[in-house]
Amino acid sequence: MANSGFLKLACVILMCMLVVAPHAEAAMTCGTVTKNIAQCITYLKGGDTPSDACCAGVKTLKNLASTSEDKKAACNCLKTAAASMTGLDEKKAAGLPAKCNVSISYTISPDTDCSKVN
Repeated sequence: MANSGFLKLACVILMCMLVVAPHAEAAMTCGTVTKNIAQCITYLKGGDTPSDACCAGVKTLKNLASTSEDKKAACNCLKTAAASMTGLDEKKAAGLPAKCNVSISYTISPDTDCSKVN
């Protein structure tokens, strides 16, 4: 009888894990992106060079976005932020990763198609 109870409990736990797993959130959120890119706003609105803190944030985002889903999420957050930022220098936004010696697979722009990011 004890084995039967344990087996039922194990099955319930397994079923709960299967139900919850697909609903787990991606590690990348717009809050994470905003926090890491906030130090870049002065540069993106006309500053001469990105600050060390800005580049550290860009590098952190690159490292956090390890999966295709995370990269797409980061891209969508950056795209939304670029579209909503008044005074954004789009050329500086597009060139920001290179200025920080970081390589990403998409351009930071309000026009980027983030569905193609992998």
